[in-house]
Amino acid sequence: MNTVFLLVVLVATAGWITSTVTLRVQSLQNKADRMERRLALVLDHFGIEEPEPAGMDEVRAHLRADRHISAIKEYRRITGAGLAEAKLAVDRLAEAEKA
Repeated sequence: MNTVFLLVVLVATAGWITSTVTLRVQSLQNKADRMERRLALVLDHFGIEEPEPAGMDEVRAHLRADRHISAIKEYRRITGAGLAEAKLAVDRLAEAEKA
């Protein structure tokens, strides 16, 4: 009986800790998103463009060789971006290269 009670307490505690950490992480993500939006507004206001990351020539070389997946992998390596963000950026770069 004591073992079951102990397990119930441990599971409840683990659930509480998990939910608390999840809420804190979400709060920090929301703050980071707000700061990014504010920074973008400041950069736009002063007409400052974000410099292109070093190594983009390799990404373009992959695109010219029709190696789209390799271009995305290289973009992720260079920038640390997630898959969705990297794909979107490489797709935009490919469209700009065509124009």
